Amino acid sequence: MIAGIFFYIFAIFLIASAIMVISSRNPVYAVFFLILGFFNATGLFILLGAEFLAMLLLMVYVGAVMVLFLFVVMMIDIDFKELSKGFLQYAPVGTLIGVIILAEIIMVVGGFVYDAEMISNAPVPIPDVATVSNLEAFGLLLYGDYVFFIEMAGIILLIALIGAVVLTLKNSSKALRQDIATQVARTPETAIEMVSVKSGQAFSTKDTIKMNKRR
Repeated sequence: MIAGIFFYIFAIFLIASAIMVISSRNPVYAVFFLILGFFNATGLFILLGAEFLAMLLLMVYVGAVMVLFLFVVMMIDIDFKELSKGFLQYAPVGTLIGVIILAEIIMVVGGFVYDAEMISNAPVPIPDVATVSNLEAFGLLLYGDYVFFIEMAGIILLIALIGAVVLTLKNSSKALRQDIATQVARTPETAIEMVSVKSGQAFSTKDTIKMNKRR
C-alpha cells in the first residue's frame, strides 16, 4: 500500500517535471525541472528494487551531466528570444518524429513477452536475486563474465580523454605561458605594477605581453 502511494507520487512528479522541461521559457528552470525528474525516476528505480540503476542515475546524470548543463546554460550568453523565433515552423516535423518514436516504443514494449526460460537458457548464468543484492548481481556479471569488455571500455574512454586534451593544445607563439622560475624569483617591486588606464578603454592582451617583456 505504501509502495503504491509512493509510486504514484514519484510518477506524477516525474510527468509534471517532464512537461515543465519542454514548456519552460527559461533554460535554467528547464534544467532544474530535469534534475527534479531524474530524482523522481531514481525513486521509481528504488521501488522496483534496482538500486544500482538508481545510484547510477544520481551519480552520472544528476551529479555530473546536469550540473555541467546548468553551468553551461548559466555561463553562455545566448539570446533565447531570438532563437525561439520561427520555432513553430519546425513543429510539424518535430511532431512527426515524436509520433514515430512513440510508435516504435509501443511496438517494442507491446511485443515483448517475459518467459522464465529466457533466464534459464541465457548464455551467461544470471545470479539469483533472492540470495544476492541488485548491486552485487551487477558486479558479479560485469566484473566476472564481462571483465574484458569493461577493460576495453575503460581504454576507449582513456583514449578519448587523451585525444580531447591533445586537440585543445595550441602551439602558438602568441600564447601566454608560465615560467615558474621567473615567477618565484620575482621581488615585491617587480611583482606589482601600477597601470594607468584611460576612462572608457580596456586593458588588452597586447599590453599584458608588453609588461611581461619589460619584466
